[in-house]
Amino acid sequence: MTHADASQQQKVGSAEGALSHLRVLDLSRVMAGPWAGQVLADLGAEVIKVERPGHGDDTRGWGPPFLEREDGTPSRESGYYLCCNRGKRSVTVNLQDPAGQEIVRKLAATCDVVLENFKVGTLARFGLDYDSLRAVNPRLIYCSITGYGQTGPRAREVAYDFLIQAQGGMMSITGEEDGKPGGGPQKIGVPMVDLTTGLYSVIGILAAVARRDRTGEGEYVDVAMLDVQTSLLANQAMNHLLTGNTPRRYGNGHPNIMPQQVFACRDGYMVLAVGNDGQFARLCEALGDSELVDDDELKHNKGRVARRDWLLARLAGHFSGYDRADLLARLNAAGVPAGPINTIPEVFAEPQVQARGMVGHLTHPAIGEVPQVFGPIRMSGADYRPDRAPPLLGEDTGTVLADLGLDEATISDLRDRGVI
Repeated sequence: MTHADASQQQKVGSAEGALSHLRVLDLSRVMAGPWAGQVLADLGAEVIKVERPGHGDDTRGWGPPFLEREDGTPSRESGYYLCCNRGKRSVTVNLQDPAGQEIVRKLAATCDVVLENFKVGTLARFGLDYDSLRAVNPRLIYCSITGYGQTGPRAREVAYDFLIQAQGGMMSITGEEDGKPGGGPQKIGVPMVDLTTGLYSVIGILAAVARRDRTGEGEYVDVAMLDVQTSLLANQAMNHLLTGNTPRRYGNGHPNIMPQQVFACRDGYMVLAVGNDGQFARLCEALGDSELVDDDELKHNKGRVARRDWLLARLAGHFSGYDRADLLARLNAAGVPAGPINTIPEVFAEPQVQARGMVGHLTHPAIGEVPQVFGPIRMSGADYRPDRAPPLLGEDTGTVLADLGLDEATISDLRDRGVI
């Protein structure tokens, strides 16, 4: 398939994806790599996902839940797999077979980007590392995602999101304060390191594409989950580097800004997210608390942080006397950032989320309607969304290999030998 043909396939209505000129070979599995591939597909790139014959991506079996077909029978498509493989074509290839390795080399010769997350050194044994594929495609951009990167004492160790949240410090600053009920380290409720590693990988790939446009040269992009997590420590890292102190858990509070906290109303919980002195003044006025309004120590954030516990207790006394909807209406009218703590169903019922079209369905010819949470990027001239549901295992093997020039007899022989 030529790039022009691929671009034509990516058109939806009058919109064409901003990356419709790119072809991506996705050798990754689980979450970080597939998330990067899905973001590229959401932006219009053609993404070919290579999976193990008979098994596929590990996440295909990470259920329940599994998608039910329109007749009510369960499919083999897990919710985990369906969340990060939209817009791709699935090709099954045995990478341990020399014939399978040759197929990947031929695919790489037609692609702009290779995305992989194998253990360090694995693809070199198969002749599918950057140096080997660069020999057949000097303009290739090759992105490797690993737990610890290609260098350093841990480079060859296996890592998962949970492990990196622990090693990278995130769990030490997440969770209720020590000494309080439920106190102790907590992981974040989604695989945040995987997701952000996928996003950083996309940033690196697009930077390499921009560089290639200037120089004509390909690029090797090395992204490590521990590096990503370390960068995400952000203000907490700087708090430590400036003072030498060890950041601690504040539960739902903020280490630098007050007041930001969860509060209980008469009929449920809400969050208050005051971010500046003006918002705090409006909060005090909305609550009718003249003592807070007149307290000079509280007029500025530094003083509020110093009196954290006293101020939170004072506000909790106010909030506990309100019904949540009434208080939120009062605070929103005053320009004070506050909102309910929504469950996942309540998020999807939120009118703003619905108005932005974040949730919808894609039609799969074999399994019916597939629910999807679409990407958040909106573009004025390329407002593209893929119309391809997450693929069945090996769904596109025949057509992709035919595009490479393999005839039906050769494809049938490869299938009989377990290469595809």
